[in-house]
Amino acid sequence: MTSAGNDPLYAGKLRSALTDLLVTQGVIHDERVEAAFRAVPRHVFVPLVPLEIAYTDDVVLMKRDEAGVAISSVSQPTVVAMMLEQADIRPGHRVLEIGSGGYNAALLKELVGPDGSVTTIDIDPDVVDRARASLAEAGYPEVEVVWTDGEFGSAESAPYDRIVVTVTAWDIAPAWIEQLGADGRIVVPLRVRGQTRSIAFDLEDGYLRSRSMTLCGFVNMQGAGANFERVVPIHGDKVGLSIDEDQSIDAAALDGVLRQPRARAWSAVLMNREEPVSDLDLWLASTLPGYCVLTAGRSARKKGLVSPTPRWGASAIVADGTLAYVTSRATVDPDFVELGAIGHGPDASDLVARLIAQIQFWHHHHRHGAEPVVTIHPATTPTAELPTGHHIPNRHTRTTITWP
Repeated sequence: MTSAGNDPLYAGKLRSALTDLLVTQGVIHDERVEAAFRAVPRHVFVPLVPLEIAYTDDVVLMKRDEAGVAISSVSQPTVVAMMLEQADIRPGHRVLEIGSGGYNAALLKELVGPDGSVTTIDIDPDVVDRARASLAEAGYPEVEVVWTDGEFGSAESAPYDRIVVTVTAWDIAPAWIEQLGADGRIVVPLRVRGQTRSIAFDLEDGYLRSRSMTLCGFVNMQGAGANFERVVPIHGDKVGLSIDEDQSIDAAALDGVLRQPRARAWSAVLMNREEPVSDLDLWLASTLPGYCVLTAGRSARKKGLVSPTPRWGASAIVADGTLAYVTSRATVDPDFVELGAIGHGPDASDLVARLIAQIQFWHHHHRHGAEPVVTIHPATTPTAELPTGHHIPNRHTRTTITWP
């Protein structure tokens, strides 16, 4: 297998093939984004993998922490392209990238052109050194690479027309809004109740309003803005509930809940096995009090402690020692499943009924409709002044999710 970096002609062919694939699959629509992908040598930014891996549509892990958790990566080209199109970067723009690595910064520089500027920042000095060296090698020495905590942005080069965040954030840092210019846009992978979406926010009258969103996944933000999800165990280390910083769950009240008799109901809502349930998950997360994500290890699923749930987790709700979660069952048509809910605990039937009602409501009113609007206001904003919708308190802001 050819080693990375020693065959420019072969690398160029692979880069062209990857770009062709993204265009053919409808990931890239903007001709300027396409041109940037054809120009930037991705293999320079992932020097330890073969060329064939460098130009595969997949994430390349670059660094793990002491616990083995991924803390730095070069993102999947599909996700990179989608976020660049969300950002709608124009020649002459001033852009701040939060979470470096070099590759995305080079693409940004192609898009802003000679009259624009790109500042890329990261909290990890190893990542900063690697990004700076790779950008210089790839032909982008003018990109400013700064070692700093992304929570505070980089005021020296502000204001910015665009801020692109390439790590999962739980909140919008005040510095990002302060450093965003008039009519600016922030594109950020925002995690809300266990659901992460890359959301493009436009600045409007002192608050942020979503313009588009897409499902995504990134390594978590570090430093002052870190807010790792908490997992509350409810059956040893086999089953847990993922919750956000502002939520609390009485683990003692749920201890042994899965051993209690099941309540189960079916919704008559059918889904193709290839259809993602992410929109339903977001609806439930933004609608139901006590929402969380149930995660179960392989052994728990095989033993039927939870039945069945996807390996990445299932939407769930908890209340007063009772748990209910979304499940599915096969139908006569092998391509489809029927959605349902399973509950355990003293109020299992009630919680199951709540889930079923919301699954059916989503199916009839939102399944094929427009995406919700997400707004970000300062934490001090009175509830009466917020848009109608589901309000989620954060450290610095209040998030409102409004479904059309």
